[in-house]
Amino acid sequence: MASDESEGGKPQKPGFFGRLFGRGEAPVPEVAPVPAPEPPAPPAEAQPKTSWWERLRGGLTRSSSAIGQGITGIFTKRKLDAAMLDELEDILIQADLGVAMATRIRDAVGKGRFDKDIAPSEVKEILAREVEAVLTPVAHPIAVDQTKTPFVILVVGVNGSGKTTTIGKLATTFTRDGLKVVLAAGDTFRAAAIEQLQIWGARVGAPVIARPQGADAAGLAFDAMREAQAQGADILLMDTAGRLQNRTELMAELEKVVRVMKKVDASAPHAVLLVLDATVGQNALSQVEIFGRVAGVTGLVMTKLDGTARGGILVAIAEKFRLPVHFIGVGEGADDLEPFTARDFARAIAGLDA
Repeated sequence: MASDESEGGKPQKPGFFGRLFGRGEAPVPEVAPVPAPEPPAPPAEAQPKTSWWERLRGGLTRSSSAIGQGITGIFTKRKLDAAMLDELEDILIQADLGVAMATRIRDAVGKGRFDKDIAPSEVKEILAREVEAVLTPVAHPIAVDQTKTPFVILVVGVNGSGKTTTIGKLATTFTRDGLKVVLAAGDTFRAAAIEQLQIWGARVGAPVIARPQGADAAGLAFDAMREAQAQGADILLMDTAGRLQNRTELMAELEKVVRVMKKVDASAPHAVLLVLDATVGQNALSQVEIFGRVAGVTGLVMTKLDGTARGGILVAIAEKFRLPVHFIGVGEGADDLEPFTARDFARAIAGLDA
């Protein structure tokens, strides 16, 4: 066979057979071996879940620090006098505990102690004791009357207060207790609100009654009542659109929702939960007043206590309205919403150990 080199020794372009069988081509460079993947790192050890007390104490740090630093600054190396009590009262009012509560604590601290030394820790103990005394009568879990089928819980509040998370927490609790729960997506203004409720429904295995965005909220309430009855539900949890308490037309719509529910069951809604965002401070007082008048609020849930140094607003609300407080929250998740206990809250806001 003819060579691919000329007689003069110069390389020639490979012929057809050379190209076909690879003769005369440059050698194929070696490919560096692909290094074997490193074995995955061992999974990190799961962090132990913190207790509710630790989360509550941590969540109320901003409030307790503001109060505690003020107390320490006043009651260090001085004998008790009226000026010190005035300063204490001011600090408590700034923490939104309210004038009545601040006066009550002032009087308790001053009783029998004028011209005597009093340690900051003793003042904090008195603060915790007085706060607990006010909160104990309102610390109640939500009670479900199982003679009402379904027991209808209407959840109301302003935008962003945490209504959907509250509904999810309640639905989780009720289904865990073996009750059949139906959810109603009554916030028909926002598609995202409907989707959020459907996610919660899927998570807890509860059917969700929903209508297209923009549907009439009162009409949905009527349909939800009928469907929950037909399904033999124990609990109907109804979401509502967030609305500011000073928007007359939106509050009138909420009033209509309640009125329509009563056409199906004259005793409904059986519970009306107002979800309050603690970061709004004194504004929460007017929310309780107006939502109470329009919707007949029967109990409170306070969220986002970790986002404010004025967590004392819960104490002011309890002292003024005497409404049951069912849950409090110190975070964004359902795990951060727990049944309210007066002693834990009182000691956490005073910066004391459990």
